[in-house]
Amino acid sequence: MMEKPPLDGSEDRVWLSEGQSETQLTSADGLDGVMETSDEDRPAWDSKIQYVLAQVGFSVGLGNVWRFPYLCHQNGGGAFMLLYVFLLLIVGVPLFFMELAAGQSIRQGSIGVWKHISPKLAGIGYSSCMVCFYVALYYNVIIAWSLFYLGNSFQYPLPWEHCPLDVTTNDTVKECASSSPTSYFWFRKALNITNSIQESGEFNPVMTGCLLAAWAIVSLAMIKGIKSSAKVMYFSSVFPYVVLFIFLIRGLMLDGAMDGITYMFYPKLEIWGNVQVWRQAATQVFFALGLGYGSVIAYSSYNPVHNNCHRDALMVSAINFMTSVLASLVVFVVLGFRAKNIALRCVAKNLGHLSTMTPHESHQTLGWPWINTTDPGSVSLVEYRQWYSHHSSFVGPNITDCSLEEEMNKGVEGTGLAFIAFTEVMALFPASPFWSTLFFLMLLNLGLSTMFGTMQGILTPLMDNFSLLGRHRTLLTVSSCVLGFIMGLLFTQRSGNYFVTMFDDYSATLPLVIVVIFETISVAWVYGTDRFLDDIEVMLKWRPPVVYKYLWKYVCLLAMIGLLAASLLRMVFKRPTYTSWNQNTASEMTLEYPGWALAMIVMLILFASLPVPIGYIHSMLKNRSVPNTGSEEAVGQEMHRELYTKCSSTEQLDSNSHHQVLSEEEKARPRTAFLPMGNEHYRLLPQQEDEDEELDTRV
Repeated sequence: MMEKPPLDGSEDRVWLSEGQSETQLTSADGLDGVMETSDEDRPAWDSKIQYVLAQVGFSVGLGNVWRFPYLCHQNGGGAFMLLYVFLLLIVGVPLFFMELAAGQSIRQGSIGVWKHISPKLAGIGYSSCMVCFYVALYYNVIIAWSLFYLGNSFQYPLPWEHCPLDVTTNDTVKECASSSPTSYFWFRKALNITNSIQESGEFNPVMTGCLLAAWAIVSLAMIKGIKSSAKVMYFSSVFPYVVLFIFLIRGLMLDGAMDGITYMFYPKLEIWGNVQVWRQAATQVFFALGLGYGSVIAYSSYNPVHNNCHRDALMVSAINFMTSVLASLVVFVVLGFRAKNIALRCVAKNLGHLSTMTPHESHQTLGWPWINTTDPGSVSLVEYRQWYSHHSSFVGPNITDCSLEEEMNKGVEGTGLAFIAFTEVMALFPASPFWSTLFFLMLLNLGLSTMFGTMQGILTPLMDNFSLLGRHRTLLTVSSCVLGFIMGLLFTQRSGNYFVTMFDDYSATLPLVIVVIFETISVAWVYGTDRFLDDIEVMLKWRPPVVYKYLWKYVCLLAMIGLLAASLLRMVFKRPTYTSWNQNTASEMTLEYPGWALAMIVMLILFASLPVPIGYIHSMLKNRSVPNTGSEEAVGQEMHRELYTKCSSTEQLDSNSHHQVLSEEEKARPRTAFLPMGNEHYRLLPQQEDEDEELDTRV
């Protein structure tokens, strides 16, 4: 007997063999004792705008603000953007559309979706949940850092504006004087960081408190499922855009803003021949859309069956890309202003050194009658660089070039961009506490909207596939947040920032790529792209372009396999490293991970990837343990687990296994697929010769 999970609480009609009675179906995997929630109890979005804000909020995260601009900056500016758009169209959008369609049709979380295609693929969903848990652990630490800086923004002057004094010597703290006030505040006041990952140090009590507050916010926002988190999304998804536009308008008024934009968009087409640039662009597309996490599937599973998910895929992808461009404009406007300020301070410092020379020495040796060393502000950066290019060989080592381009070339990404570079610029703004508060509120909301999606990628599959957890939604949410806080204490010790870097670099990348590869194989080769497009046609009332068939079967799959190979080779040939802060030299250093840390990286990757083969082996062993007695029960169970019927194919079921002969009219009826489309598409097979009237059921 073949079944499909119902779309609502009403009875579902199934194909029955002669002598069998009509039954009510609850799940596609009921034989495992796992009951999936019916649509009668399943939450739904109150409106389309709620759903779009949730998907955009999840996909648009901190990476759009501090990762994409850095990659553009390092990899050819406009040329990298063109490459990114190309990969987004041929890989990102098709895979995003695939996840949206599967989740919306099956109306289950990631575990239920892939188990529905075949029980052998259930491990894909568990791997997604594991990766989501990894990401949630360290992502909430970044939210905790944002809370810490937000709390410190309500004072004037800002605490990272000037170096503190050493109370013992009544002099500037050496570590701060050797670096900068913003670097000192970040590494010493916020993190109180150790010199390496091997020096764990004690817990940072302030950051532990901020982490507790972050998990409390997530718990309260998600305690009622999407009903509560969706209301928060109205603010958390929209507010960052307001702040980005405000910063862009303010930034365009700054000196050096246009220099930053020019530097960002200047194309360097030669980067297209660099394999590593392709790898970085593909990785950014992959993570920007949130592929493989299961959150996209979870959110779309709360949609109406006939929602136009193809339009959603194009719209969310476009919004995501435009947000990255907007964030890049803001970042480069601010970095251009910062670089111009640093260069002008360099000019003033060098002119101060030159002013100690006598007029006779300066004129005879260097010949600059037009340089005014008594008023550095009257000398432009262009004039100084022009003079330096002619007279650099005559000056001492204490007189240096002051290049804006050199400052821009010092690429800043991640926490260095948000907590060091941006804080330095905001300290220069009038009313600096206002701008600082605005910026860290934006980071907080960007982090929270992504965090909600990540947690949904964990909770939805568990509640859908385990009835006990589904009945205790609130307890599951709170327990997950408590567990996340306890395990997150790893990141609040003094060496915690190094573990955040480790998790960010290695815990998600390889497992997610592996997950998406198996997702693509499942749809394109196990289930079949033609059948999948048939299901989407029934769902959308129109058929998507046939190009998706070839993109899913070949282009996306080969691209993901290539990305996996490139990532593995890079990890093998380039020993994993991390950036540490040395307190004595007040500078950053690149160190190799010790042996135990490498073992930890391998374990993180294995724990997230193993559910895929384990699920396959478990299903194979379970199938072998089923006695092949030929009874209707065994046959029904096998068909229950492996075959599904839909209204779009003309294939017949084997008459020997089903003990029935179909009439010509019934042969023309569509065969089932794995996507449930609603009760209006199901028919009850006539059990008697005189029962040929179609039974019509409605959702």
